[in-house]
Amino acid sequence: MARGRTLKTAADLLRSAGRSVSRARAAEQPCDGSVLLYDVAGRGFASRLVPGAAAIPRALWQSNPSVLVPASVQQRGISVEALKPSDQFAPRHNSASPAEIKEMASVAGFDSIDALIDATVPQSIRREDRMEMGKYTDGMTESGFLAQFKEMASKNKMYKTFLGMGYYNTYLPPVIQRNILENPGWYTQYTPYQSEIAQGRLESLLNFQTVITELTGMGLSNCSLLDEATAAAEAMTMCSAIARGKKQKWLMSDKCHPQTIEVCRTRAEGLGLDVIVGDEASFKYDSSVFGVLVQQPATDGSIKDYKSLTKEAHDAKVKVCVATDLLALTMMEPPSTWGADIVVGSAQRFGVPMGYGGPHAAFLSCSEEYKRLLPGRIIGISVDSNGKRALRMAMQTREQHIRRDKATSNICTAQALLANIAAMYAIYHGPQGLTKIAQRANGQAHVLAAGAKKLGLDVGSEAFFDTVCINVGDAQGVVDAALQAELNVRKLDDSHITVSFDETTSIADVDVLFKVLNKGSQPDFSAESLASEVEGGVGNFKRSGSFMQQPVFNSFHSEHEMLRYLKRLENRDLSLCHSMIALGSCTMKLNASSEMMPISWPELNGLHPFVPVDQAAGYAEMFEDLAQQLAVITGFDAVSLQPNSGAAGEYAGLMAIRSYHKARGDDHRNVCIIPLSAHGTNPASAIMAGMKIVTVPSDDNGNIDFEAFKQKAEENKENLAAFMVTYPSTHGVYEENVDKICQIIHDNGGQVYMDGANMNAQVGLTAPGIIGADVCHLNLHKTFCIPHGGGGPGMGPIGVRKHLAPYLATHPVIPTGALPGFKSDAEACGTLAAAPFGSSLILPISYAYISMMGSDGLTMASKLAILNANYMAKVLEPHYPVLFKGPNGTCAHEFIMDLRQLEKTSGITPEDVAKRLIDYGFHAPTMSWPVPGTLMVEPTESESKAELDRWCAAMISIRKEIAEIESGKVDRKNNVITNAPHPADEVLSEEWDRPYTRVMTQVSDSCCGSIRPSTSASDTPDESSKHQRRVALPSSGPTGLKWQPASGLRGPCGQSHEDTLRVSEA
Repeated sequence: MARGRTLKTAADLLRSAGRSVSRARAAEQPCDGSVLLYDVAGRGFASRLVPGAAAIPRALWQSNPSVLVPASVQQRGISVEALKPSDQFAPRHNSASPAEIKEMASVAGFDSIDALIDATVPQSIRREDRMEMGKYTDGMTESGFLAQFKEMASKNKMYKTFLGMGYYNTYLPPVIQRNILENPGWYTQYTPYQSEIAQGRLESLLNFQTVITELTGMGLSNCSLLDEATAAAEAMTMCSAIARGKKQKWLMSDKCHPQTIEVCRTRAEGLGLDVIVGDEASFKYDSSVFGVLVQQPATDGSIKDYKSLTKEAHDAKVKVCVATDLLALTMMEPPSTWGADIVVGSAQRFGVPMGYGGPHAAFLSCSEEYKRLLPGRIIGISVDSNGKRALRMAMQTREQHIRRDKATSNICTAQALLANIAAMYAIYHGPQGLTKIAQRANGQAHVLAAGAKKLGLDVGSEAFFDTVCINVGDAQGVVDAALQAELNVRKLDDSHITVSFDETTSIADVDVLFKVLNKGSQPDFSAESLASEVEGGVGNFKRSGSFMQQPVFNSFHSEHEMLRYLKRLENRDLSLCHSMIALGSCTMKLNASSEMMPISWPELNGLHPFVPVDQAAGYAEMFEDLAQQLAVITGFDAVSLQPNSGAAGEYAGLMAIRSYHKARGDDHRNVCIIPLSAHGTNPASAIMAGMKIVTVPSDDNGNIDFEAFKQKAEENKENLAAFMVTYPSTHGVYEENVDKICQIIHDNGGQVYMDGANMNAQVGLTAPGIIGADVCHLNLHKTFCIPHGGGGPGMGPIGVRKHLAPYLATHPVIPTGALPGFKSDAEACGTLAAAPFGSSLILPISYAYISMMGSDGLTMASKLAILNANYMAKVLEPHYPVLFKGPNGTCAHEFIMDLRQLEKTSGITPEDVAKRLIDYGFHAPTMSWPVPGTLMVEPTESESKAELDRWCAAMISIRKEIAEIESGKVDRKNNVITNAPHPADEVLSEEWDRPYTRVMTQVSDSCCGSIRPSTSASDTPDESSKHQRRVALPSSGPTGLKWQPASGLRGPCGQSHEDTLRVSEA
């Protein structure tokens, strides 16, 4: 190519390369912010596209990377743009190229992506301004952000911490860190609703449940809750339900952790319950008491005999709940031995970093009698269609997505990834290794107690595990002296401190503590010299008998064996590493590696949530920045970062509304209007906040029935508290009347709560504050890139208008209030999570995403999410009707495919299609919600056109298979769809009696290779399908399941009815 010649169009370039003009015309496109490559001295450099030039197809550029700019803008030398960093993040996250954008917009029926957006998002609520986020407005490069954030994180002071209170430092084994925590094969999975491609994490979560039941001695456990404090609140609610709501009083020992007490108090207020805190020895169990909670070991470290308390409570028909420590239970008698009904706690110290408060996997275990009231997910054991053992989530009819306002809990997203880490930590160490870790911490505590006594100090309880309570006279003086030595000890009261030991503390640390206790002088003895004189243990509370004797806990103690076990489980599951997961209302987008890197930084994951605030300056700066970003995105004034799930965010927002009405003297306002199409968590959360539910239907177009809504608002205007709305709606459309709906609520004295589950279709285009909402929660694990982790962690911070800011949550240890800038928490609605800022360690993921995307990148993400959905809907509509559309024939970022007619013509259900999709290498969309007999599809912006096309091709191919059933060519009951999915052992078996070839069973062409399910069709979560089979829940104890791992050691299949907890002994 001659220097100096101007090529004004892609057609010119193609002619110069000897290509046909007809192909050139197909490649031409307008100049809409693409990148043009041009030739300077024979070298290719990158520059912004200039007017008059055309974007160059990527494939052509790869073969001929020299393109000239128009003569009017030719220059010599290197462009300034060419000298800028090349690691811009937005083009990596937003997958479509300019040519693909134009092509998809054309297929959807529009000239450009902007024309599509104009036709889809109502003009009355469009955002007119660019989101101004200060230094983050233009977006940072990946390297630039990581460097800046590393500097910010270094402002955290990493003192040695002995604070305890439910949080302890721990060593995360590198084999688990590298292969679970930092492995997208584990952290990009979704909740295991589709069990055939989730057998790996289901086994891991079953292992977690088994650890809990083995250590607590209880009959049944869930597979994680959000944190210990909210688990205690769930236990309170559960006990109230057991009493059928006829009793009002919940007793709590004053030796429970303070955050647990305050979370229970807040939860009780909404439910109309009375929390009484005091010395458990003085409790009176009258007819108004339904439950009691004690901490064992207590917050001051003491271990007490609760046998008489339990008997007295049970004699009065009061349930006994215990908050406990799993590591302590390796040495200490389990609560089941003295009659506890419910046991709660956290698995944090099983290898999960403190992370300034989370995320961590909590648990709730109970006796078998109360299985129907147990909150959270439970993994059960069943069989597949071939009689092979298969795991799946059990008893889903307890949960909010089915029971809605009748559910006893709003829990949805929990902490699956952290439960997996804790389970693998227990497997790697085994019962003996865990006991050794416990004995080491216990021994250090006893050495400190012995030394304190030699210094003339009074030590509290003689029976303790890892926490020593010492009367030092001037507690604050000792705390200050410890800080000078860069140690954190807890001030229990004016005269007492507590010191808690853990897996990472050493005998040298004990010597430093001796010096602090001795007013800065080293005593004439050392920790090592005292060790031989000290007898450790837990006094008369020693555990008898063995625990965790199942092979899985005694087989994988070398790193090689552990690595292979982790990989075997990972290979059984489908994740975003394999293919698109197009789950509607779930937003399974890219979880970028650069976003994930900071969670492994010691400056972030090694911080205790209750350290003095000056030790968390890096976190504080990030919180302010992130809160400001979220405030700009939502159009609100203030943000609370405490809620640690989407459902928790709903509850937090409704409690703020409740407190607002109460402060205005409007205590009677307790009616919450909720559309029937709302997420199940909405009514469940409203009930928890003490509200009465009034529902409104949808019209034929998927919108809220406007006339019915107006009538409900008018009828309830005297008591109207709130209206909960999801936008765009769960039907996948932007409702034109949403701003009018908000105004009607305000005119009738209510507040508007917006469910932010679909925020991925709002960012940069509109905002809750623009629409008219007063509060909105944000699913950071959806819109803002925190990975789903196979069922958690998540974060659900809320944004509010200024008038609600005073009522946002606070904390008893570290007061919080609203951000950014709001400091007062005097009118706060209470405490909603165990940690002041929820799961702080995963907030940097969203902070990184927003900071690197910038305003334009975020806006383009929303546009692409809408474009991708409309493109797929248009491609699939000739084969599957699209149920709801906006006035211009478009959908939002998701759409609903109507399969109801297919069941009539062929007998094929959405569940059948979902299972057949597995054979094509894909996870199913959301099934039969919000409309039964449908599939809801959400592709997100980070999927390439090629991946969208593969998914569409799979669905079209399945439709052709259905057509063969409809025509009678294929049997209605025995065919490639109804028998799906097809696991490898079935396809490779010697016998093959199916009326179709083995080749037809797998048609995946995923770029990462094919994935085979581990089982054939197994039970479905709704427990109502034609695939329903028996499921058993594993129990601990001599008659329970002796669980076997996936190493070739086979365990028994559940042979009992679904309601039966125990299975036959192995």
